[in-house]
Amino acid sequence: MSVFVVLEESGGRIRKASWEALAAALCFGRAEGIAAIVIGARTDALAAEAAAGTVGKVIRVEHPLLAQYTADGFSLALQQLIQNERPAQVVFPHTYQVRDYAPALACRMGQVLIGDVVGIEEGPRFVRQLMQGRLNGSYSHSGNGPCFISVQSGAFRADPPETRPTPAPITTFTPAIEAAQIRTQPGKPFRASEQTVDLGSAQRIVSVGRGIKEAQNLTLVEELAAALSAELAASRPICDNGWLPLERQVGSSGQTVAPKLYLAVGISGAIQHLVGMKGSQCIVAINKDPDAPIFEVADYGIVGDLFEVVPALTEAVMAAKQQANALSDTG
Repeated sequence: MSVFVVLEESGGRIRKASWEALAAALCFGRAEGIAAIVIGARTDALAAEAAAGTVGKVIRVEHPLLAQYTADGFSLALQQLIQNERPAQVVFPHTYQVRDYAPALACRMGQVLIGDVVGIEEGPRFVRQLMQGRLNGSYSHSGNGPCFISVQSGAFRADPPETRPTPAPITTFTPAIEAAQIRTQPGKPFRASEQTVDLGSAQRIVSVGRGIKEAQNLTLVEELAAALSAELAASRPICDNGWLPLERQVGSSGQTVAPKLYLAVGISGAIQHLVGMKGSQCIVAINKDPDAPIFEVADYGIVGDLFEVVPALTEAVMAAKQQANALSDTG
């Protein structure tokens, strides 16, 4: 059995969502059976980065016509590689780019794409969320061809790998593509705004909800976020009121995050918010309502008035940092 993981890059580096897809692929078996796929015209740097990961090998799919992303080029190239290598599973990160070309690729292969997977169970069976996370659906692959799945951002925990002593072997595959087969011309990469915040790559997040009451009270959580060197985020009501920009919203209609620390301040824990952050490694909740749903997913809960708890917590964090700095100066 072999598993392909198609990695996606951003700014010349492999995206965090791709490492999460690689973590998902380990559910199928040992790393020796996993091949990381990088695509482009010059992929030597990406291949070297991927070779440091938990993979058996890296395959560079290279062609001059793959210098810029097009759905036609990527689907044609991957179709040829898959037909040549015949993997059992093909795993993608569930990104905008993958949603553009992966369904066409699966269709070319006579298969379906099981998209936005949040869990992989024995069988294998693939778990997808329905009705904004209120229900889970379980799916299995049937047919003789490869199984195509895409993995929801934050569903599988993964950090970029450290350089290992012996990198995985790297091979190159050159697809047969002609210019006439590329029916679309690439445009400029989509950018919502220059100030867009990528909460998905944040290691620490302080998120605020309607319990903050008024916009001017946001200073409390901003100071806590600064003390923790964390990104500031929010539940939907805060962004709907215009107190914070939409790019900082976490939840089903915002960003999906999986930081090492997620501190929820004054957030009740509606399902629409939980689906966007429940993959966090450590969740700390502050809420005055002991029955708030957020406590059901929290690793640590503080039942109390956030206007008393948050300043005290900020003060404690700052004191701990000052003590650590003093020790480093004397040591």
